[in-house]
Amino acid sequence: MSARDWIDKDFYRELGVSSDATDAEIKKAYRKLARELHPDANPGNAQAEARFKAVSEAYGVLGDGEKRKQYDEARRLFGSGGFRPGGFGGFGGGGGGGSSTFDFSDIFAGQQAGAGGAAGAGGISDLLGNLFGRRGGGTTSGNRPRRGADVETEVRIDFVEAVKGATVPLRLSSPSTCDTCHGSGAKPGTTPRTCPTCAGAGLVSRSQGAFAFSEPCRDCRGTGRIVDDPCPECNGDGVSTKSRTLTVRIPPGVNDDQRIRLAGQGEPGNAGGHAGDLYVRVHVTSHPVFGRSGNDLTLKAPVTFTELTLGTTLEVPTLEGKVALRVAPGTASGRVLRVRGKGITRRDGQAGDLLVTLQVAVPSNMDDKAKAALEEYAAATSGYDPRPELTAMLAERSR
Repeated sequence: MSARDWIDKDFYRELGVSSDATDAEIKKAYRKLARELHPDANPGNAQAEARFKAVSEAYGVLGDGEKRKQYDEARRLFGSGGFRPGGFGGFGGGGGGGSSTFDFSDIFAGQQAGAGGAAGAGGISDLLGNLFGRRGGGTTSGNRPRRGADVETEVRIDFVEAVKGATVPLRLSSPSTCDTCHGSGAKPGTTPRTCPTCAGAGLVSRSQGAFAFSEPCRDCRGTGRIVDDPCPECNGDGVSTKSRTLTVRIPPGVNDDQRIRLAGQGEPGNAGGHAGDLYVRVHVTSHPVFGRSGNDLTLKAPVTFTELTLGTTLEVPTLEGKVALRVAPGTASGRVLRVRGKGITRRDGQAGDLLVTLQVAVPSNMDDKAKAALEEYAAATSGYDPRPELTAMLAERSR
């Protein structure tokens, strides 16, 4: 993509967010649109596929903090009537219709600014060097290797798989290196040639008076290469959208909403650059019985009043089977009993515990016999005060 294309596109509008949106808002908007526009959800819908590509491209910039910073600075400098790549608001052409770009990177790169100007030269040079395909020192790099964008997808697993780990297949439809031309963009048997206009630099420059002007080469669109016979599969882009299946290993103990990074499985790079990374966001389905606290499993065990009062032995489930717990006489409701080593196994091999919370269960209906027995018990224990602190405070305030 040329500098002109990058600045002209409104990536915020593509994602439907404002320019001051937070990273979380941008990510949320992208994930929503990606689910709606994914080719698997819209088979044969070319418009949805085009929107999916545009949304992915927008997130590739706005989802990267450094790229977003450069993009915002470019919009501030070149957007809304300011000087732009390919036109400097009428300056330099004589008569207000100039169509050349004023190349600030040529001015600032490798020069010493005078009278206090040196402090800002490096920053603006680096910024414009990135935008116009140059680095400090004036070396053109229109066709230098560029890393591919990162890609994010989602997978849902059940609670037990999250605890023990799992291997899940993942089907993706995303841009990938064209298998026909292997990323060159040229028809098999042919190779791209160096652009004769810019000599492979991707930029053409000219001088006008005391100023140097440059712009992306129109013949090669800033790539430095010309493909005379494009690949029929990707139409010369070197990249095609295709479906692929990956096997993803989910490690034991993964948390809900945790991301797993698969290096080199993202979008392919340009001009031989490394591929981006694939981030798999894991969603864990809750369990009807077990909960989780860090590396410990949690379990609520209902018990009767008599079991707590007289003591009992409880059998409770674990993920591997069952264990017996001794409840001592007089145990209070809400007491937590710990079963060592029955939780989630950590990466260092140590296992968390199973935490069992005892909760007294109150029957909603009682027959006459049970009610009479309970009333008899209440009469026999009428001298027992379960809340002495409250009783003392009430007595004090009634004086």
